[in-house]
Amino acid sequence: MAPIVTLFAWAVPAFVAGSPVDHTWVTTYDNRQTAYPNDQAVAQAGQDYWYCWGGFHPTGGTPPNPTGFLGQQSGDLALARCYVRSNADSRQVPAARGTIFQYGVDGVCHQLANQVLWATAAPGQAALTVSNARGYMISTYIYGTYGLQTAAWAARIATCGGPAPPPAMATMGGMAMAGPPDDFEARARAVLAGQPDTLANLLALRVDTRRFAAQAWPGATPSAETLNARNQHLLDQAAAVLRPDEFEAIFGVAPGTKVELIDPTMVPPDQQR
Repeated sequence: MAPIVTLFAWAVPAFVAGSPVDHTWVTTYDNRQTAYPNDQAVAQAGQDYWYCWGGFHPTGGTPPNPTGFLGQQSGDLALARCYVRSNADSRQVPAARGTIFQYGVDGVCHQLANQVLWATAAPGQAALTVSNARGYMISTYIYGTYGLQTAAWAARIATCGGPAPPPAMATMGGMAMAGPPDDFEARARAVLAGQPDTLANLLALRVDTRRFAAQAWPGATPSAETLNARNQHLLDQAAAVLRPDEFEAIFGVAPGTKVELIDPTMVPPDQQR
């Protein structure tokens, strides 16, 4: 029987000073009790650290969340390791990227952390996500809960023997309503309760946004600067269909706020061409 462990999700501020976005990662240990200095120490202790397209952080902590703790839930360790390799830097080891093959193109740290946390899904138990991280609703608006490589992600789950995703995770476009609402849609529905037209407009725009974001880039892989500018434009389009208070309640930032989801230092050499 596969070992069942507790998976912990964490956050630190993203790479830009004063950023409204958090970087997220996952561990098998509580870093509030044991703070390992590096991944070698983690491995030697028989524990796991998933980089999730970020650096190594002994502990978490953000301005509104001193410990950076986002949640914990029991999960299947073998599945988590199969979905995404642990104790390996995503920039250097392709297996540590899950199906966020291209950073900033297929998703960012939030989506990769959620892929690890899919190991916490079980009958009667929804998978833990990093939904409490700052900037999460922005990234999931564009990239979804588990990234834009939906077919590859569904195939990875099947290969690893994990629980099948609901239809809305495995498809896009017209099938978006086939499964339960994801974190973004649930937030939008809560904020816009009683405003069906505004909700419908926002969700329709999101479908178009994700279709656009999922299109292959012509030529070379775009730079972090290009991706951040693209994402800012998509976010500004959402602001155009919402009142300022609605936008902030859903996305966690005021309309017009500069948001950079893509850390230029995380773009690996094999993506720089």
